[in-house]
Amino acid sequence: MNQQPDPAKIDRNIAALIDHTILKPDAIRADILRICDEALRYGFASVCVNGFWVPAVSNQLSGSSVKVCTVVGFPLGAMTTEAKLAETQDALRKGAQEIDMVLNIGALRGGEFEPVKEEIEVLAQACHDRSGILKVILETALLTDDQKVDACRISVEAGADFVKTSTGFGPSGATTADVALMRKTVGPRVGVKASGGIRTLENLRDMVAAGATRIGASAGIAMVAATV
Repeated sequence: MNQQPDPAKIDRNIAALIDHTILKPDAIRADILRICDEALRYGFASVCVNGFWVPAVSNQLSGSSVKVCTVVGFPLGAMTTEAKLAETQDALRKGAQEIDMVLNIGALRGGEFEPVKEEIEVLAQACHDRSGILKVILETALLTDDQKVDACRISVEAGADFVKTSTGFGPSGATTADVALMRKTVGPRVGVKASGGIRTLENLRDMVAAGATRIGASAGIAMVAATV
């Protein structure tokens, strides 16, 4: 059953906001390649996968404008900085252009801001050295509003390119209130990625209105189909 829309009829501006995402652990190569083909067909911003799949995605997207995105320290964020750095450098060497890292949630919640900042700085530098970008996943469902503000402030000071709401594996996903708070905190120059539970075009538009500049979702096809 093929319900995919005609690429000539969709709103390409909507498609260009979406990181077409497949992070489920049981995804097989055919699933990954299908996601890549969809991203090429509709002009999504990136394909976001687990690290093992980066070489396949890089090969499939080669020569296109669709970026290769992967996750680091996923989904808990509780690994050492050294482990996250190794994961980041490996992904960049294998073709990743965008790194979505999970910050150290427990350290942040406990007020240990310096190691959180130092970790983001190290990973941001590794990305920038290879002309990549770093998105910092806050996992907002586990944080108070004050902690969200602290996480955003630290991320900006450490050189992150984006702050991101959620892994999609936490207690809940993105909310417009969190996106608005993040946008207010980071200002106009840093991106805000809304991710987790965004499944409809209406969801997407609400997030963009609140300040999101990128949307992480596995329902990208349904969203662009709704623009036809």
